[in-house]
Amino acid sequence: MHAKKVAKHEIARILGVSRNTVKNIIKNGAAMRLTPRSDAITIAPELLVQLYNECSGWRERIWEKLKDEHQVDVGYSTLTRMIRQLGLGLKPRAVHVGDVPGGEMQHDTSPHRIKVGGKTVLVITVTLYFRYSKQIYIRFYRSFNRFSMKSFFHEALTHYGYAAPECIIDNTNLAVLRGTGHAAVMHPEMVAFARRYGFYFVAHELRHSNRKAGEERAFWTVETNFFPGRTFASMEDLNAQGHHWATELMANRVRAKSRLIPVKAFEYETAFLKPVSAQLPPPYTPHDRKVDQYGFVAFDANSYWISSAAVGAVKVLQYAHEIKIYQGRRLLECFPLPPEGTRNKIYPEHRPHVAYRPRHLDKPSADEEAVLRQHSAAASSYLDFLLKGQGALRHRTLRQLHSLYRRLSAVLFDRVIARAHRYGVSDVGSLEEIARLLAREDAEFLPDVTCDGAYEQRQEYLEGRITDPPRLDPYQLYLEDDDE
Repeated sequence: MHAKKVAKHEIARILGVSRNTVKNIIKNGAAMRLTPRSDAITIAPELLVQLYNECSGWRERIWEKLKDEHQVDVGYSTLTRMIRQLGLGLKPRAVHVGDVPGGEMQHDTSPHRIKVGGKTVLVITVTLYFRYSKQIYIRFYRSFNRFSMKSFFHEALTHYGYAAPECIIDNTNLAVLRGTGHAAVMHPEMVAFARRYGFYFVAHELRHSNRKAGEERAFWTVETNFFPGRTFASMEDLNAQGHHWATELMANRVRAKSRLIPVKAFEYETAFLKPVSAQLPPPYTPHDRKVDQYGFVAFDANSYWISSAAVGAVKVLQYAHEIKIYQGRRLLECFPLPPEGTRNKIYPEHRPHVAYRPRHLDKPSADEEAVLRQHSAAASSYLDFLLKGQGALRHRTLRQLHSLYRRLSAVLFDRVIARAHRYGVSDVGSLEEIARLLAREDAEFLPDVTCDGAYEQRQEYLEGRITDPPRLDPYQLYLEDDDE
């Protein structure tokens, strides 16, 4: 093989030997003889099996017991090789399935922490992968539930227009009712949903994620090819870029090993797939709500105004990108869902004036924070300390501190927050006690009181001046009783 110009590493791969062995044979030629080692150590397989069971598979402990109790000084790497050769502790390989046109598709989710809008957030990456053609559909969610799963499948399958008969998933409780692997029983709701699109779910065995290796590889490609070097202004921007990357860039890119182009392979595979009608209604989830006396319906921390004179109970149907409000069988309104993370907004924006603000909406505190930060650098620094880790309570804290700021003079407020920051005081009620203490200790903080010198000429003063003095005789009796 060497004489035929076959590379050394290729010879080693074909013969199943190391490269050093190939080099030595080529160097020494026929003069080299492969003889067994004279110091080779053999261990009875029965002894290894016994020690493996006693030590619960911990190889280092097996190595110690061989040396201490059986006087067998074997190398650790040699011991692990012997254990592997006996097949001890080896996880069975997942069933290998060939790339058959129209055979299967794979679905999985993976969490990632990325920057969206300048903030690091946790997003759930959801993908659908056609095994044969390597087509991939991707979408990102802040949270993922059964309704999101159904919405994702509807969006992906109607985009491609076809579905494979099997969808390989892990043992997620979003689809699996009980059991794992081949014994998994799918939830009836998800079975009925999948039947509409012409496929059924198949759960792989536990810890056999390589059963959907193409899907796992897709996540690696997302981490190494999609996220690096890209910026995302919002979740909508992230999903728009992800859709273009998966369905345009990656779909037309030649795969390195197979030289396959997913778009062209998918065109061939469609003859073996099941068509999905674009007229299938999208999935939705219902919510019970009420129309208040001013015509507002609350949903997902926002308020939606109903133009008709409807009152009482209504049904809100939540779709992936919109909501529809029904009363009985009558459609009242249809609203597109606002961008991800929108809170405390009233829709539609162009509506008749309603002199009412829904009570359930939270009062924002951005104005109070801006006033305090503009007051002084010390106040801004104290706010950074005060609001750290506050979460939803930050709004109440900001409003309380702003109220204290309006009741104190600027000089006194600066001294209060400086003292509070120095001693790590974060309770606004304690800040009021500090203000009282400083006001008592230093008279310069007492407010200036302007007095009108003409008060003695007022009619009320003149009438009160000639009022009879109060009688204190009854109280004298109590004083005499106390003396006795």
